Amino acid sequence: MSDPSAAAAERRIEAIKRQIVALGQLRPGTLSQQYNVCGNPTCRCKADPPKKHGPYYQLSYTWRRKSRTHFVREQDLPQIQREVATYERLRALVGEWIDSALEIARLEREKRRDPQGKSSRKPRGSRKTKPRRS
Repeated sequence: MSDPSAAAAERRIEAIKRQIVALGQLRPGTLSQQYNVCGNPTCRCKADPPKKHGPYYQLSYTWRRKSRTHFVREQDLPQIQREVATYERLRALVGEWIDSALEIARLEREKRRDPQGKSSRKPRGSRKTKPRRS
């Protein structure tokens, strides 16, 4: 791989791999706060204005085509937030890896088309078109 931009993309992929290995605990999902209204007619949640019960935290995610929702205890919330953020970081790193891999594939394809590095192709949109007849 003599192309400097392809070598840079390969180095970027290696750096991404090292970052992925160092990520730690992760979990998919979205955290949300829920406020509930109970069934007691004299409760504060039925007042005007209502003071609902909560917040209660929920983690919702879909894994292997199955949606799941779990209640999260307040004491577990910081850990769950870190794990969800780590999962988002993983997704971003995988996206960068794919971008770099596609760039390498594009450069290799161009190199096979033109082994001397001279591009004989015209840039897109440079064709002259005939005017349409009405």
